[in-house]
Amino acid sequence: MDWLSRLFEMMPVRGRLDLRCSYGEPWRIEQGPGEANEMPYHAVVGGSAILDDPAGGKPLRLEAGDILLLPGNPRHVMHDGGGAAPLKAHNRASLNFTISENPGSDARLDLLCGHFSIASPHDRLLRSYLPPVLIVRASSRAGELDTAGQLAGLVALMRGEAASDHLGGRAMLNALSTAMFALVLRLASETGDAPRGLLALAGHPRLAPVVAAMFNEPARAWTLPEFAQLANMSRATLARQFQEKVGRSPSDLLTDIRMTLATNELRKGSISTGAVAEAVGYLSEAAFQRAFKAHMGLTPAQWRKAAQAPATIEGLELASAEAISRGENA
Repeated sequence: MDWLSRLFEMMPVRGRLDLRCSYGEPWRIEQGPGEANEMPYHAVVGGSAILDDPAGGKPLRLEAGDILLLPGNPRHVMHDGGGAAPLKAHNRASLNFTISENPGSDARLDLLCGHFSIASPHDRLLRSYLPPVLIVRASSRAGELDTAGQLAGLVALMRGEAASDHLGGRAMLNALSTAMFALVLRLASETGDAPRGLLALAGHPRLAPVVAAMFNEPARAWTLPEFAQLANMSRATLARQFQEKVGRSPSDLLTDIRMTLATNELRKGSISTGAVAEAVGYLSEAAFQRAFKAHMGLTPAQWRKAAQAPATIEGLELASAEAISRGENA
């Protein structure tokens, strides 16, 4: 299985279309942050928009066919760029989603706004390997068979579904949103300037086999020389490439994949901790317990108990976030 399919198998993603915006100039949108496990998205299907960089950098221009994904889940501002006070927008409910519109008539913006939900702690693990802001270009001029063309076609289908209240429209729009997430990541990994993180690794022709091996055989007792052989480069070069492209070592990524699988398995009451340890590549239960506690901030038993008791989920997420933060700052 390819690495992206394995990623979605390990970390199920649910997409949802929340809002369709139809604005004439002048207009302004302020959103976020959303819920902790959400990643907002905006798909420009008509007109253009200016995104004020949430990190304080240069504003970014979005054209029709562009899709903005915000893994960092920040407060963000989009506007027409004219600087005039925005016209007041009004929301009206349709059968399957909400439409926001203003009385402006010139240079109208047509924007689909939604979010992707990823269950904790997978949301933080995935977020740590994606850029805080990701923009992909799915121009209608792209070829029908390439990823940009597929993405443009999918967004066009979403626009058609959002144009009227068809039977099953909400289910269709949410399913198409989920598929859009996969296509956005695929397209981003195919570009020559893939953003720093997992997409840069997967988009590198010599590093991609290493990423695929980790996702497909995480329990195997991989060594750095074996990874270097897969990449057809020296161990030092491999380690340097990982640091440059993702800021972590190959063993860090492998451990993150293993811990992700472990949290999934520990939710199952019928499998023992020892069996989970073996399934994710640890030779002893004790070694797995130490690694899990260091990575997740809880022992496997504590994690399992918390995951099965909804009242303790908030504390579980806090402990996981603190553990992941320590790893990011190491």
